[in-house]
Amino acid sequence: MERADQAAAAAAADGNGVRTAPSTAPSARVSILESVRACGLWGKEVEKAELRRQVVMPLYLRRAVAAAVKAKDEAAGVAAASAADGEADGDGEKEEGAVVAPVVVFVNSKSGGRHGPEFKVRLHELISEEQVFDLSGVKPSDFVHYGLSCLERLADQGDNCAKAAREKMRIVVAGGDGTVGWVLGCLSDLYKMKREPVPPTGIIPLGTGNDLARSFGWGGSFPFGWRSAVKRYLRKAATAPTCRLDSWQTVIQMPEGEIQELPYALKKVEPADRLEISQENRTELPEKASCYKGVFYNYLSIGMDAQVAYGFHHLRDEKPYLAQGPVANKFIYSGYSCTQGWFCTPCTSSPQLRGLKNILRLYIKKVNCSEWEQVQMPSSVRSLVVLNLYNYGSGRHPWGDLKPGYLEKRGFLEAHSDDGLLEIFGLKEGWHASFVMAELIKAKHIAQAAAIKFEMRGGQWNRAYVQMDGEPWKQSLVQDQSTILEINKVPYHSLMINGEQ
Repeated sequence: MERADQAAAAAAADGNGVRTAPSTAPSARVSILESVRACGLWGKEVEKAELRRQVVMPLYLRRAVAAAVKAKDEAAGVAAASAADGEADGDGEKEEGAVVAPVVVFVNSKSGGRHGPEFKVRLHELISEEQVFDLSGVKPSDFVHYGLSCLERLADQGDNCAKAAREKMRIVVAGGDGTVGWVLGCLSDLYKMKREPVPPTGIIPLGTGNDLARSFGWGGSFPFGWRSAVKRYLRKAATAPTCRLDSWQTVIQMPEGEIQELPYALKKVEPADRLEISQENRTELPEKASCYKGVFYNYLSIGMDAQVAYGFHHLRDEKPYLAQGPVANKFIYSGYSCTQGWFCTPCTSSPQLRGLKNILRLYIKKVNCSEWEQVQMPSSVRSLVVLNLYNYGSGRHPWGDLKPGYLEKRGFLEAHSDDGLLEIFGLKEGWHASFVMAELIKAKHIAQAAAIKFEMRGGQWNRAYVQMDGEPWKQSLVQDQSTILEINKVPYHSLMINGEQ
């Protein structure tokens, strides 16, 4: 099948109004032509008045949501709605049918070379200040628990406009992959609280890698002509179809100690939550163990690449003036990786000591299997990557386009972001990783799995480095006790807006 045919087939509706995820094919790349279009140089101009008619809520609803989020109290939002009732704003009426596709935007003002503040002002001009939230001051969980609750309460009181706004709501995240994952994680709470529908999410790429944005057709970088492009992003968010994304829960059991410098991708498991996690994953959590859990959407990795990411994050925090944008970040990241021993192991150390095989055992469950199966770790692998999307490392495709014959021989299936499977591959020394990232060779294929378990023990190493969706941490290890890291699929999909359409 040709690539264009693959993309078209992946976009076909599944009969429930939600389209299947874009195929993990190179069509997910952002071509030069698409980048030019994103700059607003080509294509039909988006009229501001028409855009506002589509994405802006009536004044009283906007004020209600903003007040509820600010006060962290849905009752405050209901009161604000009553106070604003009857005021004319020229943007819409209260009657049923006035709401088309309201869009709420979360902006990470620290992403994308600090474009956030200017970008936020532009959004205020195009839609409204009340529908734009700066993540430096507002948590997405506050919007979920108070803003959406306010709309639900108004709808329960017979407000058809509030009901339509809640049902048709769409979210846009202006930030990098970590920011998108943060928002998706908060929105997933709606499933647990049985407060569906869950708003689908679109992306304006402000980060460095932007692999989630690439995978769902939103582009790989923030365009130079961004003032005009913002209108196109918003229109696409309001009109494009939705598709699904698998999300994966990670649970870590440590025999002792705490994870220092805990990334926001992980949370410590409280004693009251242990039983729930044990039932979800069908595993026992020891009472004395320290437990953490988190969710990732793109990848989890262990080894040298996570060590480089950990060091880079610290360097950027210590010297923030170095973080001047995606290009500068990538340049510094590449240079920093050369200092960590991935390319050249010191003569005083044996290269084999850096192999993950010394500290890690890998177990997987295949589709429709309940038993763990051990997979032998190649001795040369220094970094192990568990991948959910096709895009990795700023749009690279390390898993590659595998031929049908090879897939059949290895027992693999064609990879999709909603297939309930993870791809596991290895990177050897830095030179091998460089060739993989340059797409001159493929990564070392290890397995494809529906669930994964890592068992880690210290020895020559007293720590390992791990990262989830770009959020790294240092994982301490004990020689005579195992640290278990288990990955299982979350039982519901995240909904994404397919920007390729």
